[in-house]
Amino acid sequence: MQKIILTYGLIAGAIVSVMILGSVPLWNRGILNFDNSEVVGYTTIVIALSMIFFGIKSCRDYQFNGSISFWQGVKIGLMITLIGSVMYVLAWQVSFNFLPPDFTERMWQHFIDNAKNDAGNEAELDAALRQIETWKAWYKNPLLRFALTLMEIIPVGIIITIVSAAILRKKQVLPA
Repeated sequence: MQKIILTYGLIAGAIVSVMILGSVPLWNRGILNFDNSEVVGYTTIVIALSMIFFGIKSCRDYQFNGSISFWQGVKIGLMITLIGSVMYVLAWQVSFNFLPPDFTERMWQHFIDNAKNDAGNEAELDAALRQIETWKAWYKNPLLRFALTLMEIIPVGIIITIVSAAILRKKQVLPA
């Protein structure tokens, strides 16, 4: 079981890592920007974390003789999520050093501009700007940046894990 978890976790991590590291030249050329990168990023995360489904199915078919409980599936899915997520964060930490020098300031300005557009009143805008300032301070700390980046991918992995475990607990779904 550990080999299956490690294999699928590493595949998921490789997919998101290649996306992150491969996107640096796209950012540097202006092909990726703050308007389209979120869609590209989360699409890649979902594709990568689809390995959770295949990992749970592989364990069900080869380790548990075609039958797996919901909680066994959740355990397997969360371990695959953890491996892929840590690789995602490490790739982001590496790529962060190769992005244009003004990348971070442009990112914060993008968030500020969105807050100004989305705020219904001055109080909402002030609260959003204070939150952005807090995030800026946190982001300067590599450990907090690690945790914040982890929070981008972990929720997606949890959702895919729950859905996959629920589907694959039924023996008749994609039998071995």
